[in-house]
Amino acid sequence: MSPSAEPFTPQPADQATARDARVPLGWRDACGKLLIPLNVCRHENLYATWKCDDERHIYEKCQYDDYLSRMKALSKQQRAQADE
Repeated sequence: MSPSAEPFTPQPADQATARDARVPLGWRDACGKLLIPLNVCRHENLYATWKCDDERHIYEKCQYDDYLSRMKALSKQQRAQADE
């Protein structure tokens, strides 16, 4: 599976929305906006894993894209340091 060609665009939830949705501080990252509907779906469906697949896959893809963008930035930084 190749990474997507489009650049990763973070979707953090604003603090008020995250607080109202009771999202823990550790989970308020670049994909926080996508975690809120996933948690709502989980709560409404009593954590039946097969009922929130779409939301979960969207959230996990965001997490993966965030990881890839951080690793690309790290390798770019390491190459710049090696060139010095």
